[in-house]
Amino acid sequence: MASSDRFADRPGSALVFPGMGPVPFAEVAKFMLVNPFARKLFAEADEVLGYSLFERFKEAEGDYSEAAQVAFLVNCLALALWVEHEFEEQPAFCTGLSFGEKAAAVHSGALSFADGVRFTARFAHTLDAYFAEEHPEEVATQSFARTPRARLDEVRAELAEQGEWNDVTCVVDEDFAMLTLRKSRLEWLQERLRALGGMPLYVMEPPLHSPAFGGLRRRVEEEVLAGLSFRDPHLPVVADQDGAVLTTGEEVRNLLLDGCVRPVDWPGVLGSLSDKGVGTLYVAGQDALFGRVGAATRNFKVVPVNPRLAMRPRRRTATAA
Repeated sequence: MASSDRFADRPGSALVFPGMGPVPFAEVAKFMLVNPFARKLFAEADEVLGYSLFERFKEAEGDYSEAAQVAFLVNCLALALWVEHEFEEQPAFCTGLSFGEKAAAVHSGALSFADGVRFTARFAHTLDAYFAEEHPEEVATQSFARTPRARLDEVRAELAEQGEWNDVTCVVDEDFAMLTLRKSRLEWLQERLRALGGMPLYVMEPPLHSPAFGGLRRRVEEEVLAGLSFRDPHLPVVADQDGAVLTTGEEVRNLLLDGCVRPVDWPGVLGSLSDKGVGTLYVAGQDALFGRVGAATRNFKVVPVNPRLAMRPRRRTATAA
């Protein structure tokens, strides 16, 4: 069967907003300046923030500054609009992984663009303050591949015997996950994973998605969501925590809050989308992870929609020529 026909029994499509990774300014600067959807949204973001997001992002230090986070949100939303225009596609669902929840909330219509920008900027400050004040011992998240769940359970049992707290905070594939624990135990974890045939990848901090961060959830509800309005989405949102289909504003609001304390389950999301007849995933944003793992590529047609793709000559023009 030709690759284009592999998922003919599932003709539906979904927009996927990926989790945020490091995005150098130079990689997206041209897209932000030239793409018409990006230009429009950046101008609107400037009005909300009271400063030039482009210039602030250009000057920002660190991968997860306020400006970097808001710029990632805006770029993802611009790419989603580009998908709908360029491919003449109207996806039946959207989902957001980790940081991508914010973009899903906005694109679905549950949260206005302006409130999405406010939420993202406020969240960046609250996240830093929470971990500085309530977790001075420092915690971080280690991602790793080639580690089946049985091997991971061995590692977690050893940590438990040592009296070390740890949580699985993201499942990416059957042998790809993320574990959150005290930063001082990262080196031990990396060595143990390698000994079992695993491949430690990158370390993320500050972490998210653990039941241990209930204090962060409370702060976000009290400080970050204050004054923001939610409405029922016009596009159903598939929750990254369990694959549930969300159709009310209150459900999307809780999704953003629960993102602080509930792990991401990407295989669960994919299973839910497959059950709903989705065979094509448009991954709107720079993604080095979710759209690339076998759980996605084996079971869906994955279209990575990043700034580089959006800057190529237009498909319809090229086809006509």
